[in-house]
Amino acid sequence: METDGTFTLPATLRLEGDGIVLRPWSDDDLDDLVAMYDDPEIARWTPVVSPFDARAARAYLDRARAGLAEGRGVQLAVTTDGRRPKGEVLLFRSSSDGRDAELAYGVGAAHRGQGLAGRAVRLVAEHAVRVLRPRRVVLCVEAGNAASEGVARSCGFALTDEPAVRRSHQDRDVLLRTWALRADTGPESRPGPG
Repeated sequence: METDGTFTLPATLRLEGDGIVLRPWSDDDLDDLVAMYDDPEIARWTPVVSPFDARAARAYLDRARAGLAEGRGVQLAVTTDGRRPKGEVLLFRSSSDGRDAELAYGVGAAHRGQGLAGRAVRLVAEHAVRVLRPRRVVLCVEAGNAASEGVARSCGFALTDEPAVRRSHQDRDVLLRTWALRADTGPESRPGPG
């Protein structure tokens, strides 16, 4: 942990577990990015541009790489085989409090209902708690996003009573509610083998 109470994000990250592999994006993923993010549900709940075409995918990947190089965030493809992306999970320092690790995620329409978001969130949250040691691990979810609220609950996050966080999504401002990982759901609270 840094002396100001914040944490250092990894320069590269690859995680495996629970039937998924989280890996860095590559240039070979551009078509999969388009297939995943050119979706009305993604456009509704995320700041990703819509329509999301090949040019948008290239810009998105370039921004992800710049964010990683500058230590602002890590964006990982969610795969089941280490190759074909089915979703994405992001890990970054929260803009509300730099001591908090914030997660975000999205899953392509063709891959929803397989538990990918929950497995990815749990894997990254466990890594953050164990390795990065932030003050908290949080999700910021727009009210009414029932699917993301369900993922938050299933992964051990609880809705806080903090004021809503205002962020810009495309051409509108949204209010996001903060969900924090409960202390009793971290890796050290789980029973060990045997």
